[in-house]
Amino acid sequence: MRECLKSNDERIRFLFIPLGMTNKIFGCEITKSAELGVSFGSSTLCPGACHAEIRNNQEKERSMHSLTRRNFMRIGAGSVAAGAAAKITLLEPAALWGQGQAVAPSDRIHFASIGTGTRGCELLAASLAVPGVECVAVCDLYDSRHEAAQEAVQKQVPATRNYKEILDRKDVDAVIVAVPDHQHRRIVVDACAAGKDVYIEKPMSHTVEDGFAMVDAVRKGNRILQVGSQRVSSIVYEKARELYSSGALGDVFFIEGSSDRNSPSGAWVYPIPADASEQTIDWDEFLVGAPKRPFDAARFFRWRCFFDYGEGLAGDLFVHLLSGIYFITGTNEAPKRAQSSGGLFRWKDGRDFPDVIETLYDYPKFRVLLRCNLNNAGGEPIRFHGTKGTMEIIGQTLTFTPQDTSPKPETYSTKGWPERLRKEYLAQWAAEHPQPAPLDFQAEEAETFTAPQGYSDVSAHEANFFTAVRTRKPTIENEEFGNHAAIGCHLANYAYFKNTIATWDAAAKTIRG
Repeated sequence: MRECLKSNDERIRFLFIPLGMTNKIFGCEITKSAELGVSFGSSTLCPGACHAEIRNNQEKERSMHSLTRRNFMRIGAGSVAAGAAAKITLLEPAALWGQGQAVAPSDRIHFASIGTGTRGCELLAASLAVPGVECVAVCDLYDSRHEAAQEAVQKQVPATRNYKEILDRKDVDAVIVAVPDHQHRRIVVDACAAGKDVYIEKPMSHTVEDGFAMVDAVRKGNRILQVGSQRVSSIVYEKARELYSSGALGDVFFIEGSSDRNSPSGAWVYPIPADASEQTIDWDEFLVGAPKRPFDAARFFRWRCFFDYGEGLAGDLFVHLLSGIYFITGTNEAPKRAQSSGGLFRWKDGRDFPDVIETLYDYPKFRVLLRCNLNNAGGEPIRFHGTKGTMEIIGQTLTFTPQDTSPKPETYSTKGWPERLRKEYLAQWAAEHPQPAPLDFQAEEAETFTAPQGYSDVSAHEANFFTAVRTRKPTIENEEFGNHAAIGCHLANYAYFKNTIATWDAAAKTIRG
């Protein structure tokens, strides 16, 4: 038993229990015999407490019997200090619009989903957590996805293969568009002309020309459009944006991110349903905007592998990394230029795109290096390298590690000096840099911020879209933001396939190289 006196009226007792196995608390590994400290507001439990009881003159004895994720959820925005070197803060999500209250019928938004494949069903399921919205119809070219969509939305709704039937409905205020990329332009332009607001899955465009056509359609129709890179609405990325803007990182000149996978699913080699055929799939409609060819179920279900319908790794994964970086840094422009390298090494199944690609982007204030590798499960870290610290995001966790920039005497180059000059230099340096008093010294700690269990940035992103539909105020990831992020994807592919440096000509709205 350990005892620590926090104040005259508060006594904290600790029972230290060696951990016999590795434990995880919000992604932080506590290895064998590790010690843990817990912070409740202004009260900090000394390291070594895995079970604690707090006494003061106002409260009865309370016990915290287990350090589980559920208990930490009850703490709210409390902190955890792992050893004495890192502090973990549980972020508190903002309440969604209308949460916890009845939504007036006049404020309810009726939407339909155009495209109900994997991503479309994910978005439908996430919409159930958004107050004041209701799905009233679904559309997909594959009949069995109608059933899947109804299961996702947990009710029977009208279903069709023809998206124009959705746009003709007077009870549809907005549409979620989750179709292959080559169909984005046509559906978004038609939706805007029909007076519908649009949530469009990333990347916004299949080509540079498509992107600008959609920007024009949104503005001409005075519509709300949001692109579906949900990190822009994440509380973790919001915290990262706050740290970046505060100057805590110092000057940031280099940012790197990667998205690495190592599975057939990660490489888009999805199973093909047993009932997939020309009878259950509208193949001719799928080919609108693409070259005509005989029915090919692999192309329908694995469309990201092919030029005709997608943009490969850049369009699927770079766009998430770029969108997150744009949001955090306040960037809203296309890269000035891009240089790419990579290759197709493993997934040689007839696809057009590489399974490894690395791209270096030039922006006015920093450089960005992105990588996607389908041959190793390396996760999806993003790192911001600043002169005062490093910020890393992995999943729903953000860690800021300060750099030690305190003044220090030079000891490397002076090795070539005679001892008398070194002593003279060190004495002069010490006189010019007095050490702080012991009580004034504060060691900088690494800080980690994490989202609570069950938090969904997808639901938060959808909620932001539907709030914009109500208020008519543009979202952060609007048509301009989404177009700039998509141009970054097109630059990466242009540089890779043409083996050149791709340069963005903003005035001509074209890529040169």
